Amino acid sequence: MKVFKNAKVLVTGGAGFIGSHLARRLVSLGATVTIIDNLTTGKLRNIEDIRRNILFLRGDLRDARTALKACSGRRYIFHLAADMGGMGYIANNWQILNNNLRIDLNMLSAARADVDLETFLYVSSACVYPEYKQNVAWVRALRESDAYPAWPDTYYGWEKLTAELLFKSELDVRLPRLHNVFGPYSSFDERGKAPMHLIVKAIKHPKPFFEIWGDGKQTRSFLYIDDCIDGLIKLMESGYVGPINIGSDRLVSINELASIIIRISGKQIVANHNYSKPQGVRGRNADITLAKKVLRWQPKVSLEEGLLRTYNWAMSLETS
Repeated sequence: MKVFKNAKVLVTGGAGFIGSHLARRLVSLGATVTIIDNLTTGKLRNIEDIRRNILFLRGDLRDARTALKACSGRRYIFHLAADMGGMGYIANNWQILNNNLRIDLNMLSAARADVDLETFLYVSSACVYPEYKQNVAWVRALRESDAYPAWPDTYYGWEKLTAELLFKSELDVRLPRLHNVFGPYSSFDERGKAPMHLIVKAIKHPKPFFEIWGDGKQTRSFLYIDDCIDGLIKLMESGYVGPINIGSDRLVSINELASIIIRISGKQIVANHNYSKPQGVRGRNADITLAKKVLRWQPKVSLEEGLLRTYNWAMSLETS
């Protein structure tokens, strides 16, 4: 952990969900933290408790000069800024591809120009994995090598895979592939992931109805935010330069996820299924063998505990 003491660190997208948690952890480790965010989805309230301990830059990384300014003089860069979201948003193909390619190309050029840069971490995604390996619910857990031959099911996945190659070709880069991270400060809107949507529906039940998209038999693994941040820190400190899964290897159906949330709510809720809504690939799970071996990392917070913490946080917003 001494690696970050007094080090100048940049977190792009640092007012967002994962970025704000990461910035908070880095401040606690003694880093001199700069956050850049255009606040399209990030929110200042996410970093309100650390505003006095960081430098905040409001800027759009689709602009090359903004990226150069943000990267200049940084020893470590955690690049999280991206145009992304859950199943309600991921169909915005052209917008996602255009925005993220521009951001990532600008960040690559700016990082190359930063003479003080030691290590660059690019947050990739489980969306890089091919659709043909995720077409059954009880899917085999995805290994890092499974990304090729490539055929992601979304433009977002194609862009992430392309960016991995771009950054790896030019920088000393770390490449975590995140799998369905959830927790406090998650989005409630169309960019939010399944746990957040179901939690909000449970809190507000009976209006709106508790609706599950699709038949609910589609499967995923979910990683609590604290474990995600542990993995990112460990990876940045490591010398490992290949893609690596940061996720949970506990596979659950969306129906099971909903049942856990309903139990936490204490309400008598009968779920409805909406078959007209998108549900993505049929199954996705993370093989974290490599992370256990290389980083000595694995999730510590159970799905039930993480959902309880997130439910209580969301409840506090409703009652405040």
